[in-house]
Amino acid sequence: MAAAQTSPIPEPRIPLSKERVLKTAVVLADQGGIETLTMRKLAQELGVEAMSLYHYVAKKDDILDGIVELVVREINETVSNLNLSPGLDDWKRAMRARILAARQVLLTHRWAPDVLETRTSGSLEVMEYVDGLLRIFKEGGFSYDAAHHAMHALGSRAFGFAQELFEPDGEDDSERDPTAGLEDMADRFPHIVEMLAQISHNDPDSTLGWCDDQTEFEFGLDLILDGLDRLRGAR
Repeated sequence: MAAAQTSPIPEPRIPLSKERVLKTAVVLADQGGIETLTMRKLAQELGVEAMSLYHYVAKKDDILDGIVELVVREINETVSNLNLSPGLDDWKRAMRARILAARQVLLTHRWAPDVLETRTSGSLEVMEYVDGLLRIFKEGGFSYDAAHHAMHALGSRAFGFAQELFEPDGEDDSERDPTAGLEDMADRFPHIVEMLAQISHNDPDSTLGWCDDQTEFEFGLDLILDGLDRLRGAR
């Protein structure tokens, strides 16, 4: 007599939650960029109907707010593990370490800087990160007035990325000759043509946005921190 076949026991369904929705959205953005993140694709990845998402995220802006919150939370967790104890003589090292740690998180979520720049709603995670920066300034001998000016000077670098003055047309320029199209303009723009002939920013493994490679980022960060150190206590 043949043994009775038993039906496989279905795996328990993971309940839907806002945290799960947002974490899945981060994974999708990491894989394909923020432009590819849609409610339909997110629902498909979660194995639910798109309408099921609206209980947790009513619109794409809610998703963007939420995934930025998750990324900045990851930054806060990362910098908290640095165990920084800044003081009058060590504030610059602490600030540099904190900002470069934040940058390492962003390098795993390369879409995040563009989204961070568009968010206008308040975020407790962002406030926590900024409060940590102000703590370093204060314990390093800056007044709150000077720290306020310092935050403006740092700008987006405080979060680990550089907001560039201008960007190209959005096309992939990794293989493009930086001097292409400028040869005929050498008489009018000699310094631009000469500079582009001597530099290269094709560093896809350490770049957040156009021309934001690690060398340029650290150069600008150190320049600002050195200048702030000279002004410390003057305001």
